[in-house]
Amino acid sequence: MPQISNKGQRIPASPIRKLAPYAEQAKREGKTVYHLNIGQPDIETPQVMLDAIKNISFKVWAYTPSEGILSFREKLAEYYNKLGYNIGPDNIIVTNGGSEGFIIATQSCLDAGDEIIVPEPFYANYNGFACMSDAIIKPVTASINNGFALPPISEFEKHITPKTKAIFICSPNNPTGYVYSRQELEDLKTLCLKYDLYLFSDEAYRDFCYDGQTFVSPMHLDGMDENVIIIDTVSKRYSACGARLGFLITKNKQILATALKFAQARLSAGLVEQIAGEAAIDTPASYFEHVKQEYTERRNILVEALNNMKGVYCPNPGGAFYVTARLPIDDADKFCQWMLETFSYDNKTVMMAPATGFYSTPGAGKDEVRLAYVLKQDDLKNAMACLEKALEEYPGRTVRNPELAVNTI
Repeated sequence: MPQISNKGQRIPASPIRKLAPYAEQAKREGKTVYHLNIGQPDIETPQVMLDAIKNISFKVWAYTPSEGILSFREKLAEYYNKLGYNIGPDNIIVTNGGSEGFIIATQSCLDAGDEIIVPEPFYANYNGFACMSDAIIKPVTASINNGFALPPISEFEKHITPKTKAIFICSPNNPTGYVYSRQELEDLKTLCLKYDLYLFSDEAYRDFCYDGQTFVSPMHLDGMDENVIIIDTVSKRYSACGARLGFLITKNKQILATALKFAQARLSAGLVEQIAGEAAIDTPASYFEHVKQEYTERRNILVEALNNMKGVYCPNPGGAFYVTARLPIDDADKFCQWMLETFSYDNKTVMMAPATGFYSTPGAGKDEVRLAYVLKQDDLKNAMACLEKALEEYPGRTVRNPELAVNTI
């Protein structure tokens, strides 16, 4: 029998989606499943995007340029320049989702065996992107005890070898919601310039910063034009995950020329998606004001409820729409499966993502879960009631050091 590739054996399953069969079975049994496992917002997509799709009038559904439609890239450049990025349309390559942007970037910048340093916990698919390029993730572990702040730069430096080529960051962070400060980014800049490293920045959650926190991009740092690659997407900003439309942005001309060759090899991003994406840039500011307020209220409901549960600790995130919480459990993977397979409260249960899949260090995150506050407030309250009851009944509940379970925000 023919064998699959070594790469196919190495690539990990998604911690966000791997429990889906258990959720579907729970639904077949008549249970209500509150999906807090995946960052699929229930916020309505902006009407301008939907209208653009409804009003399409082309006669031929044609290929688009491999780098993206020019009028779209011109409009994107205007959008980013309002944020202080100082770029032109030629600095942007339109991709099939932010995921393809990362894949093209890693394949453009990394060879087999090259190493990427990533603060963990991190978006689980970074493992997959690295695997596709035969690159190696080197994690630097952030701690829940200080809200998952960027680990000291000295910890990053310990992991640098002749094979180190890049650092990956995500701010606001998935899965923790942490927002990196300007000083933390300046520290990363110093390191990248010292060792001539690329800095990949995942900016999917740029528009979701709370409590007056200010978003800072590596594009705002002087002297980093040759090092920075930004990956962005319409998925979260416009609640348009199904559009699969993203962007690779850099001022490094060599990366752009190389990335374009990979983009040509996969032909192009979709025409309809780019028409909708171009229209999305005209979304009124009031839309984002409403969305931000809604997510702030949802976050407060979730964090307060979690920290009121016995033995649970959840930092208060400054952005995105995720929390990573520590629970009094023996094994997050077992607990999340048990929630779907065995537990119900008033015929309801909760689907979460075990945090183990967001760490690269073996054994890390075993008592942590990621929850996405992407459901309506009443649903979040019901989900938290289910979770509290589940923690009381779970046979693998643990008793931990009280100093590690202080319920403070």
